Amino acid sequence: MSSLFAFSLATLAIISVIVLIARFKINPFIVLFSVSLGLALCAGMPPQKAIASFESGAGRVLGHVATVIALGTMLGKMLAESGGADRIAVTITHMAGKKRISWAMMVIGLLVGLPVFFEVGFVLLIPLAFTLARRNNVPLLMLALPLGAALSVTHAMIPPHPATLLALSAYHADIGRTILWGIIIGTPAAAIAGPIYARFISSRIGPVQASALEAQFVNHELPESMPGFGITVLTIMSPVIMMLVGSMADFMAPAHSALNTSLHFIGNTDIALAVATLLSFQVFGTARGFNRETILKFTNDCLAPTALIMLLVGAGGGFGQELVDSGVSSAITSLAVGAHVPLLVLAWLLAVVVRVATGSATVAMSTAAGIVGPILLRTHSASPELMVIVTGAGSVALGPLNDAGFWQIKEYLGLSVGQTIKTWSVIETLIAVLGLVFALLLSLVVG
Repeated sequence: MSSLFAFSLATLAIISVIVLIARFKINPFIVLFSVSLGLALCAGMPPQKAIASFESGAGRVLGHVATVIALGTMLGKMLAESGGADRIAVTITHMAGKKRISWAMMVIGLLVGLPVFFEVGFVLLIPLAFTLARRNNVPLLMLALPLGAALSVTHAMIPPHPATLLALSAYHADIGRTILWGIIIGTPAAAIAGPIYARFISSRIGPVQASALEAQFVNHELPESMPGFGITVLTIMSPVIMMLVGSMADFMAPAHSALNTSLHFIGNTDIALAVATLLSFQVFGTARGFNRETILKFTNDCLAPTALIMLLVGAGGGFGQELVDSGVSSAITSLAVGAHVPLLVLAWLLAVVVRVATGSATVAMSTAAGIVGPILLRTHSASPELMVIVTGAGSVALGPLNDAGFWQIKEYLGLSVGQTIKTWSVIETLIAVLGLVFALLLSLVVG
């Protein structure tokens, strides 16, 4: 398959998804499924293999994301029903002031996002955005978009996030300097793509329908009794702390030792969220006077609105897998490798290409680093730490429709496909471009 044909095929598939959903109002899951199969067949895949590829991609993504969404939604529901979200909202409003809430959400996203994947941080913190928006009569996008931008920046550029650790190894980069450069580059990128862009775009995309999930997380009346701020924050942060401990397991105990294995186990995303959810049943449930039947009702009721989100996330994964298995992704990557550009730009460009082709930031970062890493080790023509950062920046570019995060943002915030492109896809692209530009400028100083 020629690179030009592969690029044209992928472009046509993406345009078809947008048009069929936005213009013809066809169910997004049906569109993603149909277009994915059409792309695979046009690329020459046998029909049975095309179907199996979609199922494999959908299952792979849902195997992780569905558990995260389910546990995170239950935790958020308990947080909301107990008044814990209101307690945090009142405290943050008092400390930051109404005019700086969007900046406060960005800071929270940067801190919480360090050890966790984007999807995890988002489901943990979106109930807080819902509550703050309602309590302060602020558009939800003004809070949710800065939160998402900050989580995306930490996912891409700042260790010890799992994705950046892959690139650190490939480029033989120093983790301390990478964290320093990541903070210097990532913070202004998050500010521009987050609070600043959110203020610009929120009034320019037309009316936004209330998300079906908002009712699950927002109490319309301020509760008379709310849990303490400290215990509330500790409960929400408990999975973040567990994941951070898990990411440091190899520094705290010898590999394959019992302690090392135990730390990795408790730091697993699913385990950490499950423990936090069970903890919330006590802290936000029985300790607040709810009986077991009421807690069961809360956890059952809140899952119904997540069904479409999970279907769309899975379909996005299936779409990405079709691009990989059909050879379209590989052909487009070869096109990028053939470009004669500086190493920092090549790493960024490759990550962008793989991101569009697969939808996964982690896959984009690891693939690009795997290709460019050996070249860097031979030439030493760029800073290894900046190579990590530009690869991460490129790995979140464009926020494509085959990315699970695109559909997660769309459904949680009640956006149309067009509105999601104008908000989330632009934010992801801003982060990617700003990350590259700032890294190139910094390379003039640090070499």
